[in-house]
Amino acid sequence: MPKDTLDHIPAPRQTPIVGNTLDLVKDAFGLHMDCVSRLGAVYRISMFGRWHVCLASADGTELILQDPDRNFSAAGGWGSTVADIFPGGLFLRDFDDHRRHRRIMNAAFRRPAVDAYFRMMVPALDAALARWPVDRPFRLYPALKDLTFRLGAHVFMGLPLDSREADDFNKALTEEIAAGLTLIRRPLPFTRYRRGILARERLTGRLRALIAERRAGKGEDFFSQMCRAQDEEGQGWTEQEIVDQFNFLLMAAHDTTASTLTALTWYLARNPQWQDRLAAEVGSLGGSAADPDVANDMPLTDRVMRETLRLMAPVPFIPRQALRDFTWNGVVIPAGTPVTAMPGTVMMDPRYFPAPSRFDPDRFAPERAEDKAHKFAWAPFGGGAHKCMGLHFSSMQTKAFVRALLSRFRVHETDAPPVVWNRLPVPKPRGGLPIVLSAR
Repeated sequence: MPKDTLDHIPAPRQTPIVGNTLDLVKDAFGLHMDCVSRLGAVYRISMFGRWHVCLASADGTELILQDPDRNFSAAGGWGSTVADIFPGGLFLRDFDDHRRHRRIMNAAFRRPAVDAYFRMMVPALDAALARWPVDRPFRLYPALKDLTFRLGAHVFMGLPLDSREADDFNKALTEEIAAGLTLIRRPLPFTRYRRGILARERLTGRLRALIAERRAGKGEDFFSQMCRAQDEEGQGWTEQEIVDQFNFLLMAAHDTTASTLTALTWYLARNPQWQDRLAAEVGSLGGSAADPDVANDMPLTDRVMRETLRLMAPVPFIPRQALRDFTWNGVVIPAGTPVTAMPGTVMMDPRYFPAPSRFDPDRFAPERAEDKAHKFAWAPFGGGAHKCMGLHFSSMQTKAFVRALLSRFRVHETDAPPVVWNRLPVPKPRGGLPIVLSAR
């Protein structure tokens, strides 16, 4: 698209040749927050040689994600970065095609299936946290990355926590994710991109070899459910579709979960009064830890989870591509333009969340309900047809983790330098976030 077709839309300062690419790599969230404050709710940035128009308001987020006129393509938005590594995933499908695949995947997210995943996860989670070190610093983020992948391999694939195959899957997935972010997009020798392509071949080859066995079995793990999943009309997936969908889901669930649990634990360490409130809530729970209904009895934990997702949204910026010209707030945006919904900046808008930088879970208490000021004031799971299907399981997993953590440990900050977070592609603390656990 010629640059002059977007000249009427304000933009931040550009670096010659690279535009805003280096600014985004250095501090994407900071760049966008500065643009919102100086340029308003509609602006453009230059990334990898292409202009992207950002609609940085709750109304703009609603327009893009609800998409009443079917004008915003998810495939077009995400495709330039990850389509070659994670092709065929649900997030790369649009409209009727997306609806068909989502209806099939629904079978793997129905309540009985999710309850089965929860019952598989809880004892594995308890066993893993029992091995965490006490009374000495350790890096939380790598520990949670390893834990969430092993839990994912166990719950999603039915693999033992300490299996060699889980390690192999983890290595392949890490290489795939790195390839999706590299600037070099050709499989040249010794490049991240080539390693990612080869990793995809290894991982998907192993998945394909498991399909017949899982279709014939009665396993309750997620992969088995996907292999057998059908919509209301009895339509299921081909082998290639199963492989593509599951490859993407492993990536999406693994990184976002590790990020959220790391941020939540960090906030508890920094806010001991909230840690005490949640520990008391955990101590008051009755019944079995593996009972999925227990998660309904943790309202304070729910508030902390919601505040964590507000402050550290796993996917703060959601890309789409406009299929036709449209006008928003008097601004004409032509067909073919990459456009971005901005739930991450909206959730820091003081019109909805007073003192937005302050950690204040009680803003989600019924008497305040700041998130209800606008349908898209709080939207860490997206919205519309592409709203995250795993949000209920994610909530249950977070609460199971809090129960396992705070029933055993008290979490403390260390004397390490202040934590700095890289916000893209998923929030990650530099240095791994050292903490100390003490026995409770």
